[in-house]
Amino acid sequence: MADLVNLTIDGVPVSVPKGTLVVDAAKKIENDIPVFCYHPKLKPVGMCRMCLVDIGTPKIDPATKQPVRDEQGNVVIAFMPKLTTACTTPVSEGMVVRTATEQVRAAREDILEFLLTSHPLDCPICDKGGECPLQNLTLGFGPGVSRFDYDAKFHNEKHVPLGDLIYLDRERCIQCSRCIRFQDEIADDHVLQFHDRGRGMEIITFSDPPFDSYFGGNTTDICPVGALTTADFRFKARPWELASTQSLCTHCPVGCNITLNTRLETKTGDYEVKRIMPRQNEQVNEIWICDKGRYVHHFTRAEDRLRQPMIRRDGRLVEATWEQALQLVGERLKAAGTSVAAVVGDRIANEDAYLVAKLMRALNGAIGMSPSVPAHYADVARAFGVGMHTNFAHLGKGDVILVVNGDVEEQAPVWFLRLRQAVVDRGAALVIAHSRSTKMHRYARAIHRYEPGYAAQWVADRSEELIAKDSLKDARNLLIVFGDEQLDSPSARALAQGLANLLIATDHAGNADSGLLPLYPHANTQGVFDMTMGTESAAASNGANGKVRTDARGSILDSQFEMAWLIGVGDASDAPSAGFTVVQELFMTELAKQADVVLPALSFAEREGTFTSGDRRVQRFYRALPPLGEARPDWWVAQEIAKRLSHNWGFQGPLHIFADLARSIPHYSGLSYEAISESEPQWPPMGRGDLYYGGTVYDNTGGLGVRYASDAERDPAGVRPYDRVVPEPTVVGLERRPRPLYRDGELVRRSAVLASHIVPAQEIA
Repeated sequence: MADLVNLTIDGVPVSVPKGTLVVDAAKKIENDIPVFCYHPKLKPVGMCRMCLVDIGTPKIDPATKQPVRDEQGNVVIAFMPKLTTACTTPVSEGMVVRTATEQVRAAREDILEFLLTSHPLDCPICDKGGECPLQNLTLGFGPGVSRFDYDAKFHNEKHVPLGDLIYLDRERCIQCSRCIRFQDEIADDHVLQFHDRGRGMEIITFSDPPFDSYFGGNTTDICPVGALTTADFRFKARPWELASTQSLCTHCPVGCNITLNTRLETKTGDYEVKRIMPRQNEQVNEIWICDKGRYVHHFTRAEDRLRQPMIRRDGRLVEATWEQALQLVGERLKAAGTSVAAVVGDRIANEDAYLVAKLMRALNGAIGMSPSVPAHYADVARAFGVGMHTNFAHLGKGDVILVVNGDVEEQAPVWFLRLRQAVVDRGAALVIAHSRSTKMHRYARAIHRYEPGYAAQWVADRSEELIAKDSLKDARNLLIVFGDEQLDSPSARALAQGLANLLIATDHAGNADSGLLPLYPHANTQGVFDMTMGTESAAASNGANGKVRTDARGSILDSQFEMAWLIGVGDASDAPSAGFTVVQELFMTELAKQADVVLPALSFAEREGTFTSGDRRVQRFYRALPPLGEARPDWWVAQEIAKRLSHNWGFQGPLHIFADLARSIPHYSGLSYEAISESEPQWPPMGRGDLYYGGTVYDNTGGLGVRYASDAERDPAGVRPYDRVVPEPTVVGLERRPRPLYRDGELVRRSAVLASHIVPAQEIA
């Protein structure tokens, strides 16, 4: 427990940890001191002066060094001669704060009048209207009239692009520097700065390309006025027109909590996602999201979405009813017997993958993940993954973060932000082993190099040196982040096992804030593995019929099947050879074009379910849009097919399916929709009405999720090192770029605003 300091704010006693700022101490008792430049995630600068308050401290007798008391025995308080900024003043014992005196009221009014002298007052057309801190604070604390001549206002050209994703309205900027400070302090992308002085001072970008950052959209969230707007939302809707639904980002292993803002479009008569905003979860993404998560939502209502089942007749795909399509699939499954393989991608929900696997086991068929999905080490990551109660905010001095063969910013951007803070702000030691340079190298205490493709060999050969030279043994906690860049499946698995052995050798396996953190490609890679390949029953059934080896990825392609069922499989090379193929997809992909039956699926925005993030946190997402056309959720399709094979499960929805999988899959035992849907107050409080404090961020009422225990935690006595097996390296894609954030794909290419950022598929390893 931190040392507590006792003070009084407007007559209310409050005790807060030493070092707490007055503005945050007041927040603890729901006394909202207005701010513009201050943000609880940024360093205080005291620029705007909106938070001025009256502060007094106990008068101290110079002789006795004790507080002076009056005749009644009360401590005499000596107030400062001038008002003080609450955002830069830490609390002290016995402090008295007054936030509602006439002097404070007059100061706030003066500050607002001053800000409005240069503000365009274009509220009716401003994108921030309805959620604008300046507008709200003016109504609450500002003057009723202005003494300033409107014609004397400073005018600039409207809406200057800072880049192709963010626009600046220079007239609206109040020069709080929140955007600059976020990019400098949090993102470490020094791409914004002030230019000029006085009334002509403005924000400029000096990077090439302009505003070159993966996190630029966050500046629009924390901007306290309408100065910064995003390219895909500006002039598209007003906040009061939008419905808000809590959801999860699907694009990387972090599992960022987001909110989908939707609206009914009168022109089309359909609902659309108008923007994606962050939802606070201090355990996961705090209040930040990357620009990929913010802008790749247009696929949910893309014109080329599949809307109707299709059946191949006379050599071409034609529209059919669900009954016709399901009946045909059921008949072909019966005819195929056990010669059937289901392949699932890692974008689908846990409930979908679970029912597909349940049906395949009932049929004694083969079940596997897309061979191109790098989940060949998911069992190792699950066995020695980060502790059940790991909190990145706890990492600091005395801890070691080891990054091996992965680019954290490109593959898990918000993890990059959080790990960087642990190193730069709190003193954790960073050790990097990689064949090339990444942004994380800026903060490393030690850097190790190896030839591309030799990561597993390097770890196996240098483990003892790592433990001794880099003090891994002495670390309070050891967090190991790793990727699979330019490694084939056996080498990637060997790397994961070698890193797990490092945890065991340093006595960190199963510890609360230690473990493996894999850089998977999508939000549910771990979850789909758990549902399909990661259970004893799956291993038993696949091993029994000899069609799939669960320990070596890609083997499902080695066999010939009567029927193949592909659900969310993006890569055409992931399809096994089969006489009859069924594809469930959002779009008419290359695989779908060759299929015998094509079934339209729902996007994450049109249904509910759960994902399991790369650190094994099971989280829930909710339905924000009605189904598009006749598309259906993947779990519904699996249940309807099962029904035609005399398996009448009768699940009414994801909630009931999750209850069944929690009974069937040991790692999920004890989890429930109720547990993962629980929320609790978080600090700092965001999204609860006072937009000036934290920005346009949504409170979390949809659930904080629950991380299930690793094998090392479940059975500490059973922890054993892996045998040292290091295959000869087969370097993959050496001449191409490792997996970048904006890699080409079916979803990202349908976001017009990101078109210039997309890396073509042929350039990616």
